[in-house]
Amino acid sequence: MLLRGLLFSLVAVVVGLQYALWFGKSNVIDLVRLRQTVNTLEIENVTLRARNDQLHSDVNEIKNRMEAIEARAREQLGLILPGETYFQIVAPPAQE
Repeated sequence: MLLRGLLFSLVAVVVGLQYALWFGKSNVIDLVRLRQTVNTLEIENVTLRARNDQLHSDVNEIKNRMEAIEARAREQLGLILPGETYFQIVAPPAQE
């Protein structure tokens, strides 16, 4: 009888621990989900670091070279110097 009660108690403890492991506050399912989130955020972090490095490089280039400023203004903003004439080449319409 004592052995049966001890065995029942042990089974109850094991079942309780398994329940806590799988469905408790810090369970295995949450652990897997959090690891996936960490992996996703690490990949995003690498991408953002590369973008940040590129932006730092652009800032340093602009600070150090006036030609870079002029080239960026011409290419991205379409600016021209006084006395220059702007020509826009338009493609002919498509023939049907």
